[in-house]
Amino acid sequence: MRRLRRTEAIRALVRETHLHPGALIYPLFLCPGEGVRKPIGSMPGVFNLSLDEAVKEAEQCAMLGIGGLLLFGLPAEKDEQATGAWADDGIVQTALREFKKNRKLDPLVMMADVCLCEYTSHGHCGVVARDGDHYHVENDASVALLARTAASLAKAGADIVAPSDMMDGRVAAMREALDAGGLEQTPILSYASKFASAFYGPFREAADSAPQFGDRRSYQMDGANLREAMREIELDLAEGADMLLMKPAMPYLDVIHMARERFDLPMGAYQVSGEYSMLHAAFERGWLEPERTMMESLTSIRRAGADFIVTYFAKDAAKVLG
Repeated sequence: MRRLRRTEAIRALVRETHLHPGALIYPLFLCPGEGVRKPIGSMPGVFNLSLDEAVKEAEQCAMLGIGGLLLFGLPAEKDEQATGAWADDGIVQTALREFKKNRKLDPLVMMADVCLCEYTSHGHCGVVARDGDHYHVENDASVALLARTAASLAKAGADIVAPSDMMDGRVAAMREALDAGGLEQTPILSYASKFASAFYGPFREAADSAPQFGDRRSYQMDGANLREAMREIELDLAEGADMLLMKPAMPYLDVIHMARERFDLPMGAYQVSGEYSMLHAAFERGWLEPERTMMESLTSIRRAGADFIVTYFAKDAAKVLG
């Protein structure tokens, strides 16, 4: 077996799994203001960006050959109905219109995350009903707002809408809303199996979206359940999902692999904030070699079956890949 490992040229020739910049998606966190480039403490190299700064970041991504952006918004104000998520002048809607005017950004696929957690005053991914000290997230009322949000984002210029809320029936409602609005060509990238994970911690700092009470285990998936993940995917496909996104990535490579074996749709995986931050913590201590570890982590996700990867390493990896 070592004959085919003897030189780098031979190793490259017989390599089974390949990465390229076009298969990487870079998340952007958009915030109000001008000239804002606020570092996210738990995510080295990642920032909350005002629109003018986000344009600069997007242009760099386009020059590096990155496949696209996944957009998140931090509104100036929040309320219980997540008004900023579906408002025509919402922060992501405004950014999408500006991005679409910029010809330098034409190579980038603009994906818009569809969720309410960044926009609700309580930080949950849907409408909350309270009964004294008890609360629950109302599925159908949340789905109505999510569908409205998806249509608003697509109208503003999103190439793909990506629901991450994990409400039941959201894909069908979004498809209906998009079609009714003349947006039948907009694909839905469903976070079809999004697990209730400890690895989201740094993201909640970045997006200011931590729940003010309780947790999200009643709607995000139990990390112990592989068969249930397949059922979630099947339901989303039946409702009209065009693409799949698995989240998180490295702790759930088995889920990515099983989904790839069973389903033929384009599928991505999200290397989430906690995966990125824990690797950076090791880099800063000199425990791991940054470039080699970054590329190995991305290769593992690709090898498991992901066609594309949402990752905060996208720019650094694209520079390595040339």
